[in-house]
Amino acid sequence: MTLRVGVNLLWLRSGQVGGSQEYLLRQLTGLHEINNNEFDVTLFVQPGFAKNHMQLAQAFKFVEAPSHRGIRVLRILLEQTWLAVKARKFDLMHHGGGTMPLFAGRRTVLTIHDVQYLSFPENFSRARLSYLRKVVPRSITRASIVSTPSEYVRQKLITEFAISPAKVKVVRHGIDEQLGKAATSEQDLRQRLRIENKDVLFLPAVTHPHKNHKFLLQLMKTHWVDKNLVLVCAGGKGRGEVDFMREIRRLNLDERVIRLDRVVDEDRDGLLKLAIAMVFPSLYEGFGAPVIEAMQLGTAVISSDCAALPEVVGDAGIVLPLDLKLWANALETLASRRDSLTAAGRIRAAHFSVSNSGTDLAQIYRAAI
Repeated sequence: MTLRVGVNLLWLRSGQVGGSQEYLLRQLTGLHEINNNEFDVTLFVQPGFAKNHMQLAQAFKFVEAPSHRGIRVLRILLEQTWLAVKARKFDLMHHGGGTMPLFAGRRTVLTIHDVQYLSFPENFSRARLSYLRKVVPRSITRASIVSTPSEYVRQKLITEFAISPAKVKVVRHGIDEQLGKAATSEQDLRQRLRIENKDVLFLPAVTHPHKNHKFLLQLMKTHWVDKNLVLVCAGGKGRGEVDFMREIRRLNLDERVIRLDRVVDEDRDGLLKLAIAMVFPSLYEGFGAPVIEAMQLGTAVISSDCAALPEVVGDAGIVLPLDLKLWANALETLASRRDSLTAAGRIRAAHFSVSNSGTDLAQIYRAAI
């Protein structure tokens, strides 16, 4: 029997990409790859979805909702009214944005990418924090199954909300096999960024405080002092942008730190390929997809030991507590182990394929039904 599944993507704003968006979209891509008419999937989306996500628009039926223009209150209203009516005809509704509307469907899957607000409430506005504290517990209670990207988030939910372990399951991140195929050439990037003869460290992350960019600046100033070594930071301007740029100037690192805004995928992949290491000192990750993307491209990883990162990196990278002294010799350690880390990283990345992610999602759907 074919099961009718509706997927609530109203929280996804077309043209904008983030970790939680990529997580669910790749699951759905994987589901399409393995689906043998077991699931009849309909996506509920915002206008512009087909243009920005052509592959999924071709793979699944989709229905465009009235535009909420990115206004959270309007999106919630649409979920409580317009989507609630649509949900009645489905065997299962999958809500991918971390919360569920009051009328969510008879059987439901709720995806929660992370619960950062529990660990770092200071990173959220008062209104957003109040909303999450009220709505997330209610959503978890009403969901048939809750899916997470890591065992770390799974255990956090079980502990914090006292829910049955059987109700919370991990769906692996899926990393696109085409990653890096169209990467910008090393020569092009080096010429454009004027780093022809430099060793490059790369951090792809928006400048939110929990991404911990300033930790790397301290390292560059006190331990990683080789003038031939540069740090390239690429990502959107977050809440920590002003402090980060101020710290670069204060430490006189203008010549050794290159700040790029969000870059196109081809440039990001090219920077990962040419870097001697992808450095990721984050204080909090529900998963941490960039470390697996680096591994797939053959780039060694140096990561913090915070949140889900030790679980995700495993023994395929260098994982360290956030202590400057412990990171001081990390580049030398990496150089001595580069071949073994590169090989282990590729094996590790293969575990997080798009098809494996789709397989996990299919199992979740079966369990919910």
